Amino acid sequence: MEYADGGNLRSYLKKNFSRLTWDDKYNMAYQLSCAVSCLHNEGIVHRDLHAGNILVCNNTIKLADFGLSKRIGATSSSQSKLFGMVPYVDPKSFQSAQLYSLSEKSDVYSIGVLLWEISSGQPPFYIEGEEYDVGLALEISQGIRETVVPDTPNEYVKIYTKCWDGEPDNRPTIYQVVDWLNSMITKEDVIIENHQMSNKKELNETSLSTNNSELQGDLSQLIQNFDKINIKEIDPMAILSKQENHLIEDDFDIIVDEIYDFIFKLIIIGLELESEKQRAIGYFNDHNINLQEFYFWLLNNQNSSNSIFLLGYFNYRGIETNENKEKTFNLFFNASEKNHILTQHFVGLCYFYGNGTVKNEKLAFKYYEKAANKNLSSGQSGIAYCYERGIGIDKDIEKAIYWYEKAANNGNLKAMYNLGILYEDGIEVKRNCNKAFELFKQSSEGGFISGIMMLGYCYYNGIGTKINKQKAFELYQNAANLDHKFAQNNLALMYEEGDGITKDIDKAIYWYEKSAKQGNEVAKNNLKKLQKNL
Repeated sequence: MEYADGGNLRSYLKKNFSRLTWDDKYNMAYQLSCAVSCLHNEGIVHRDLHAGNILVCNNTIKLADFGLSKRIGATSSSQSKLFGMVPYVDPKSFQSAQLYSLSEKSDVYSIGVLLWEISSGQPPFYIEGEEYDVGLALEISQGIRETVVPDTPNEYVKIYTKCWDGEPDNRPTIYQVVDWLNSMITKEDVIIENHQMSNKKELNETSLSTNNSELQGDLSQLIQNFDKINIKEIDPMAILSKQENHLIEDDFDIIVDEIYDFIFKLIIIGLELESEKQRAIGYFNDHNINLQEFYFWLLNNQNSSNSIFLLGYFNYRGIETNENKEKTFNLFFNASEKNHILTQHFVGLCYFYGNGTVKNEKLAFKYYEKAANKNLSSGQSGIAYCYERGIGIDKDIEKAIYWYEKAANNGNLKAMYNLGILYEDGIEVKRNCNKAFELFKQSSEGGFISGIMMLGYCYYNGIGTKINKQKAFELYQNAANLDHKFAQNNLALMYEEGDGITKDIDKAIYWYEKSAKQGNEVAKNNLKKLQKNL
């Protein structure tokens, strides 16, 4: 893991400020702005930028503390922690009685304060021995800003004062800030409108001279609004930050490994893609982990094979980002070179479908085989399918059955289903209805949607069991509700014919249409015939 050798930004400035030139300060400000621009480019809002969670590693700025935790409660100790961040928080959140949603412009406000801090070497509104309180929040909401440090270049002042403008619409985008700072570093002309805010000394005292009842009302509202702001504390499951900032990445590793273990279990049971994706997302929801924030952590912390895999997995499944197959393949391939077992299976998938790389069935088989030989059930199911269809290897049904059985014994639902299809069809192997029924039953019980549908088919037709139209209906209904297009067609047919259930043409049309919209040609034809006869 990387170690924050310079500590956080606050400790770094305290220790090194006297040695920093303006070029050094410009570079720090530029790096910080670039880091935030990467978030905004991914559609992510940090919401909690302050000098305590910006790390300095080998003179490079890194962002931390993406809040994979619960909201701070209303205890006095929690409010004390919260008020420690007052100077960095968008003042708009103090002013509204309604919940104010922190936005990209809120991050820009925080950047303005941080740029001032880089110029001064001091925390904003710092008075030794005193803590920030709600009174300061009130003053900031009314326009107070820090005093410009003498000898600060004018263009730099213009940048941070424009960033901390009280009106979000008047603030620049982070991309403009990056451009302006880059121009300063490269000595190009910088043209920035000057929107100065009044500082503490210049603030008109009469603007703060409210009567006690009004002030108490304002303070009460500020406290309520602070509790609404999505700034978070430590949670046992979701520790991504501690007061000791150098521990942050170690904690992140723990969380990454726990999430990887869950995804690993999802992959080896062989669910359909959408079911797998929804269960993965459900894990984050169940553990109060913000997916968007975790995704950025992955972007910013590619330090282990598991974190590389998870970033690839998010891109492959389109979780919190658009699917990016080329990026996915490169991530999976890099991790597989480090003998990361699950990525070897996914490299095989990429070669199999031509995702992010040229389709290559022989290489697909090779990577499936690597995973299979390490007893990974998804790899075993993969090479079984290749042997069954002659993909990347000569067709060999005996080997296909061997690997399907091996994968099924390791709990792979897809292998159970595919093996059941072989025994039910009786084309490549001797038909065995009892085996087929049991395999479909096992995959159904594991939540494999196609297995649910085929178990219904067995009950409907008496394959390996007695005919039970009611049971078939229930299973078709279950799979149809999970968007299985063939189950939707079969359910529609039962409604159309009144076979085992009450005839209902409207419901028949409904389910035919649902199936047809998913491209099921049989359902399209059945729907046409039904409507023609009405």
